Amino acid sequence: MTPDWLIVGAGFTGCVLAERLAAAGKRVTLVDRRPHLGGNAYDALDAHGVLIHPYGPHIFHTQSQAVWDYLSRFTTWRPYEHRVLAEVDGRLIPLPFNLTALRACFPGSDLEDRLLVRFGAGARVPILKLREEPDFAELAEWIYQRVFLPYTLKQWGVGPEELDPGVTGRVPVVLSEDDRYFPDRFQAMPAQGYTAMFERMVAGIDVRLGVDFLAGGLAYDRLVFTGPIDAYFGFKHGHLPYRSLNFAHEHRDVEWVQPVAVVNFPQAPAITRRTEFKHLTGQVAPGTSLCLETPLAHEDGVTEPYYPLAAPGPRAMLARYREEAAAVAPRVMFAGRLADYQYYNMDQVVARALTLAASL
Repeated sequence: MTPDWLIVGAGFTGCVLAERLAAAGKRVTLVDRRPHLGGNAYDALDAHGVLIHPYGPHIFHTQSQAVWDYLSRFTTWRPYEHRVLAEVDGRLIPLPFNLTALRACFPGSDLEDRLLVRFGAGARVPILKLREEPDFAELAEWIYQRVFLPYTLKQWGVGPEELDPGVTGRVPVVLSEDDRYFPDRFQAMPAQGYTAMFERMVAGIDVRLGVDFLAGGLAYDRLVFTGPIDAYFGFKHGHLPYRSLNFAHEHRDVEWVQPVAVVNFPQAPAITRRTEFKHLTGQVAPGTSLCLETPLAHEDGVTEPYYPLAAPGPRAMLARYREEAAAVAPRVMFAGRLADYQYYNMDQVVARALTLAASL
C-alpha cells in the first residue's frame, strides 16, 4: 500500500516527522540508505563494549521547554554538562576562552578588570568583535591566532571572516568562570543512548533501512526529503559545498585518557578534536574508547556531507535549488540540516521538524 508520507532520512528530522505524522493517523514509511536509525546521532557498542558515537560526539542541549518535553517522551536523561579543553602552547585551557583561561595565559595582567568594565560580567563576546576593540587588540590577536583561526581553517577550509556570523559567534570569549561549553537551560544525554530513543520514537512505523531513495522505485503520495537538497535535484545547478569529517576510532586499555569528554587541538596540523565517550555516557568500563576527528572537503560519492558551508558563496546556487523546491511543493517538502542547508543544532532540528509536522 502506498504510504501517505514517505520520509527520506532517519535522523532527528525524519524520526520526529515520522512519529508526529503517524500519531496523526497517517500511513508513514521511513527510509534511510544507512543500515541504522539516528543519522549522525546514531550510537552503538563498539567491539570492546563501550557505547560510542561513530559519527563524532553528539551532546544534547536546548533552551526550549517544548523540545525537551517532546524528546522526554522517548528517553530518560543522564544529567551532563559539556566541558571542553583546548591544547594551546602545550597547556590545556577551557574552551570557550574564559576568565580561568585568561588568568592562566596572562597571569598578573589587568585584562580581566578592563574586560569586565568594558563588556560586563558574564558577557559572551565574539572574537571578531573583540578584535575590533583597540584596547584589547593584543589579547584578541593572541586568542585569534592560537585558538580561533587555526581551528576554523581546519574545520571549514576558509577563514573566520568568510563565514556567517552565526558560526563565528558559536565560540565566544566568555567573561565568567563558567567553563561549560553550552549555557543552555537543559543539558543532558539520553540515558540509554540516542539509538534507543529513536527506536522508541518510530516503534510501529514502517521503517526500511539500507534503502537508497535516489535509486528510485519507491512510491508515495507525499514526500519529506532530509538529505542534501542538491542531490535530490541531480546537482542540476552544481554541487553545494559541504564539509566532511574523517573519524579515527581507537581503544586503550586504561580507565581514562583525558580529564573531559572533548579536547580540541587548534594548533595540531590536521586533527581538530579527540572525544572520550565514557565521559558523555557515564558508562563504567575498564578500558576507554576515543575518536579523533579530521575535517576535509566533501566529495560527492566519496565522503559524507556533515556541515553546510556557512558562507556567502553558495547563496546564489542555494537560491536556485530553493526555487526548484518551491516548484515541487507541497507534494515534496525539504527539512533538516542538509535539505535546508542550515547549520542547525540538534534541538533546532527537532523544533524545525515539530513545526513542519504541525503545519502538515
